[in-house]
Amino acid sequence: MKIYILLTTLTIFLLSACSNIKYLPKGDQLYIGGKVKLEGKEISRKEKKRLKPELENLLRPKPNFSILGLRPKLYIYNLVGKPKKPKGIKHWLSTKVGEPPVLFSKVDLEYNASLVQNRLENRGYFNAETIADSTQKNRRVEAIYTAKLGKQFKIKTVTFENDSTEITKALAEIRENSFLKVDEAYDLDKIKAERNRIDTHLKEKGFYYFGPDYLIMQVDSTVGTHQVDIIVKVKSETPAKAKEIYTINNISVYPNYTISKNSSKLKPELGKPYGDFVIYDRENRFKPFIFERSLFFRTGDVYNRTNHNLSLNRLVNLGTFKFVKNTFTVADSLKHSLDANYYLTPLPKKSVRFELLGKTNSANYTGTELNINWRNRNTFRAAELLTVSIFGGLEVQVSGQNRGFNVYRLGSEVSLIWPRFITPFRVGSTSAFVPNTKVSLGYEFQNRTNLYSLNSFKTSFGYLWKENVRKEHTLNITEINYVNSFNVSDLYQQQVALNPTLGRVIEKQLILGPTYSFTYTNTTEIQKTNTFYYKGSVDLSGNVAGLLTGANVKNGNQEQIFGVNFSQFAKTENDFRHYLKLGDNSQLASRVIVGAGIPYGNSSVLPFIKQFFIGGTNSIRAFRARSIGPGSYNTQADPDSFLPDQSGDLKLELNTEYRAKLFSVVKGALFIDAGNIWLLNNNELKPGAQISKDFMSELGAGVGAGLRFDLSFLVLRTDLAFPIRRPYLPKGQRWVFNAIDFGDSNWRKENLVFNLAIGYPF
Repeated sequence: MKIYILLTTLTIFLLSACSNIKYLPKGDQLYIGGKVKLEGKEISRKEKKRLKPELENLLRPKPNFSILGLRPKLYIYNLVGKPKKPKGIKHWLSTKVGEPPVLFSKVDLEYNASLVQNRLENRGYFNAETIADSTQKNRRVEAIYTAKLGKQFKIKTVTFENDSTEITKALAEIRENSFLKVDEAYDLDKIKAERNRIDTHLKEKGFYYFGPDYLIMQVDSTVGTHQVDIIVKVKSETPAKAKEIYTINNISVYPNYTISKNSSKLKPELGKPYGDFVIYDRENRFKPFIFERSLFFRTGDVYNRTNHNLSLNRLVNLGTFKFVKNTFTVADSLKHSLDANYYLTPLPKKSVRFELLGKTNSANYTGTELNINWRNRNTFRAAELLTVSIFGGLEVQVSGQNRGFNVYRLGSEVSLIWPRFITPFRVGSTSAFVPNTKVSLGYEFQNRTNLYSLNSFKTSFGYLWKENVRKEHTLNITEINYVNSFNVSDLYQQQVALNPTLGRVIEKQLILGPTYSFTYTNTTEIQKTNTFYYKGSVDLSGNVAGLLTGANVKNGNQEQIFGVNFSQFAKTENDFRHYLKLGDNSQLASRVIVGAGIPYGNSSVLPFIKQFFIGGTNSIRAFRARSIGPGSYNTQADPDSFLPDQSGDLKLELNTEYRAKLFSVVKGALFIDAGNIWLLNNNELKPGAQISKDFMSELGAGVGAGLRFDLSFLVLRTDLAFPIRRPYLPKGQRWVFNAIDFGDSNWRKENLVFNLAIGYPF
């Protein structure tokens, strides 16, 4: 049966490949792509391998999408035909899923050959010769571009112009760091990069009006065999002001700028001096010191591009201004001086925002949430942000044993952010990002249908700052979280009697102490082949209280604060992700999570909300959320009851996912997940849950495939997975490949796990 299906599918694909030809216009052929052949004894195999894809990427047009020699998008286009209406399913299939044939009549062989020839010359192959040709078979045409190469030209000398002017002196300072190196290959891209490097350096030295177009690189290819001399010069026609160093004179700030009012023409007497600045704020909406903290220029400073950009970024990151721009004009009073003017258009001071969210969580619940946020962006006239939020939501489990045990949430949070560090001592920052101090106070009511309800109170005070676009820190000096339960159902009490560890969920919990997290990411640099994301966190609770009270639960000395046992522990979690770009529309994403929590002093176990969980839509997708582990412990849940959450003190998780665009907004994925959680100490009620030297043999694993629908405003994700390794089975029987049987309905019912989620898993 399986062989019959395979043969039928293969036959359909082969027939579709043949049928594409009959739809072509009479007398035309299907263009299937172009190849570049590099010939010459002087070019190495390594250089050919590097250069060939670069040259082939220049060729236009691009052929139809193909896989294994088949063109499914073209087949769909031909099958649907030309739609009669500008909308509907046929129009969508034709324009979004399918694609029209790329005809050979649209290919300009000579133009493509000239592109290849030009690029080779830019890479130093001045004696190259490129010839275009084509081959045809069954109305399919492939273009062939043969390039005959001589020896690549290399740089013999690099000379920087040298005279007594300020600009050539500045050039002399940076010639040792030039991108142009003797004995390296001639490369036009490096020459362009060198011009930009020099321009950047000169901007740092005060040459405000200079630009890369004022530089000329004279290349002499007659100096020797396959060698060039390069002379770096400032063009003779460069304007005089581009060769001068400028300093900062007057600095004016217009914090209420609007184009209609033409605020830049306000009379000088309307401005209020503040240090080196003149601030035109007649309504007194802003305290002047926020500009002193944001602007890096001072009167008399030599202009430099770094302080120019830092100032603009700081003003933008205050979050108070809708538009930020500045101008530099030659000062009337002083020669070679610039007047700096900053024009700031404020955002509305107060606003209300409504958000309707779709969300999934680590417990495999999917739901919706409504947020109402009221904001005051300039609360105390120093760009403070006061936010009052009210939220409510419903979460349900689409599949799994917890269907019917829905979660209802309702709560509120008030937060205030100051765009500076508030500390007993002054802390400076030279980052382009404004450091923040944040205080928050929140309450949440949570009801889990037929089980219990929770009240959660949380407050924190801490700092948020970014070193640069890649590195971010969050330090909460104090964070207090108090949780208590009520309306505990008889059903849940019965399960607690059978499994006392469930009682920790409804215990009163008091967590207090500092937390710190560090995030590094360069995933926004999409041009890179390898990008990374890392987030590490440290959570410490109850240490000061433990020292002051001398708490030690092992000695029977468990202390309380306001009648509640406070938690004392140390916890760390590390999330590392790597993204390997395989092509324009495909990548390999991998993740490793390592976490550990150690209770001590006033606690014998971690509080439930701080423990680790595994499984579910964003974890090991072949297992239901929080259903795997700890260790080799096997949960024996009543099928007529809810599935109890399994938690641990230690966690290891590994994920790898291949992602590729299929068509339009639809992307596909193949993945494998593995991991488990463990207890640090032995628990007689959970045999096999404690960590041991054989913990690697207790990893659970699953594989699967999924579709992602990228709808711009959200990504809807569907995954279908099944286990390939069950950690709770006896040793030697944990791999379950031999039990896989997609044709067996019982196997499918017991093993296939469907996950519906919003967003990528990582």
